[in-house]
Amino acid sequence: MTESPLNAYRRLEAEGEVRSDADQLRVLGHFERLYHELVDYPEVSGRGTGLSIKSWRLTTLLRWKGKDKEPPKGLYIYGGVGRGKSMLMDLFFDVAPVKAKKRVHFHEFMLDIHARLKEWRSLSGKERAARGGRATEDDPIPPVARQIALEATLLCFDEMQVTDIADAMVLGRLYKELLERGVVIVATSNRVPDDLYKGGLNRQLFLPFIEMIKEKFDVVPLDGPTDYRYDRLKGVDTYYTPVNEETTAKLSEAFFRLTDRDVENRDKVPSEELHVQGRKIFVPKAARGVAVFSFKRLCANPLGAADYLAIARAYHTVIMVAIPQLGPEKRDQAKRFVTFIDALYEHGVKFLCSAAVPPHELYVEGDGRFEFERTVSRLMEMQSEDYLHRGHGKSAE
Repeated sequence: MTESPLNAYRRLEAEGEVRSDADQLRVLGHFERLYHELVDYPEVSGRGTGLSIKSWRLTTLLRWKGKDKEPPKGLYIYGGVGRGKSMLMDLFFDVAPVKAKKRVHFHEFMLDIHARLKEWRSLSGKERAARGGRATEDDPIPPVARQIALEATLLCFDEMQVTDIADAMVLGRLYKELLERGVVIVATSNRVPDDLYKGGLNRQLFLPFIEMIKEKFDVVPLDGPTDYRYDRLKGVDTYYTPVNEETTAKLSEAFFRLTDRDVENRDKVPSEELHVQGRKIFVPKAARGVAVFSFKRLCANPLGAADYLAIARAYHTVIMVAIPQLGPEKRDQAKRFVTFIDALYEHGVKFLCSAAVPPHELYVEGDGRFEFERTVSRLMEMQSEDYLHRGHGKSAE
């Protein structure tokens, strides 16, 4: 058996990576409950199908086969930004005694779901049968739910928020299908369930899903008095000039301050990949919602709005290293930088960087110079205390 979430938290506390917090410890009690209920929980390959996790065949047989036992209740953790929701979920995910598990940003998960739904609709009857479905199965949600259940017994969603009607119309039926197949779901959100999709089109059709969350999940608040994310940013500059060893070192120290990583162990920081419309975006360093990129990687390569939006949704803080002074010969890079900053700004992402010159000198001549003035304004605003207090995913009012 792996160490429990509480033991893992106490270990990190002893190592100086977290500070003991009474509200976090209260929420950890719920993670402890779920952890122990997952010990010896039937995995996908042990439910009588004889399937590997990623197999498509015979998925129609995939149903929860517990007799007197119901699948354990999932968790829905909600509260203000910077309280430690994602950190606690990551801690639980790392030690969860389940082999088939997936941790994903909620928006990325929904993009994947819509792609799968579209693919299923495009299949012929023969292809549907070959993938474990019925040739006449026109409703794509049950077979897609079977696919997901084969891939993950435990699903952990970060930053669940529903703003899109397409997501709203799919979620209720998808969750119902997943729960019927014994999939255990953990989600974090800035919103209490009753506020999900608030003011959305045809919201009355979404209300049964909210009731399902209340019934099938332990709904737990984490809204203590300390905003750890802002606390770590206090006293930290966000825009450094020029680009040299000193400013690079300061950004490095800021990264480790934001992620509770020991500066001496910086070589242990993992890389990640984001999947966007069939492509992969390599993230050189990422930990606890903070990502590090070079300007060259994001703006000298042919990336677009979809890529930048994926980054903005996946990370609450982005650090960019070595922004050069831009001129007419780099107008394409300047345009990409404008799009990138727009994506971060609209999603309330905190932005730290090193640059050759101050914001107003970044792009003084070339096509799009007028549009770049808005970027300069946003770069200045993104250094303000009001902006730093904004929640991730919340646009400016």
